[in-house]
Amino acid sequence: MTSEPEQQIGVGTQDAFQRLWTPHRMAYIQGENKPTGPGAGDGCPFCAIPAKSDEDGLVVQRGEQVYAVLNLYPYNGGHLMVVPYRHVADYTDLTAAETAELAELTKQAMRALRTASGAHGFNIGMNQGSVAGAGIAAHLHQHIVPRWGGDTNFMPVVGHTKVLPQLLADTRKMLADAWPTA
Repeated sequence: MTSEPEQQIGVGTQDAFQRLWTPHRMAYIQGENKPTGPGAGDGCPFCAIPAKSDEDGLVVQRGEQVYAVLNLYPYNGGHLMVVPYRHVADYTDLTAAETAELAELTKQAMRALRTASGAHGFNIGMNQGSVAGAGIAAHLHQHIVPRWGGDTNFMPVVGHTKVLPQLLADTRKMLADAWPTA
């Protein structure tokens, strides 16, 4: 599809760029849903999510110690996080049972993402502390980001925009249906 550049009166020099607006990202930039403090009662979204339905909380799988949830601001489609129910900030403070189940749900998430979307690889990790990049440092969470050959293109590099091909509710259902039973 080709079109003439849209005239942009009053916004600087007219150019030939098309604009892909992503206003949902402004919520993240402005800190929406971020806790007001470090305590579990300070608006921690990871403490609130388990009380919601799986669909409303975007929960893909629930374990006894941890749960898997879609990231509201994903790097790639299917970007999951494995989160302990207990409000704990540091990996070294997890119990043995929490550590084991976090590892097991991470493996299950990888299997589900391979089954559901054919992921070629993964970025898996935790940002410990705000100085290390943790958006919500007070409640530990491990990221599982599926990757595909060629999944990085000009949009994030030049346009600082990530194009996601599927709504989060549809991604949650797809992954929940593909989650391994054992």
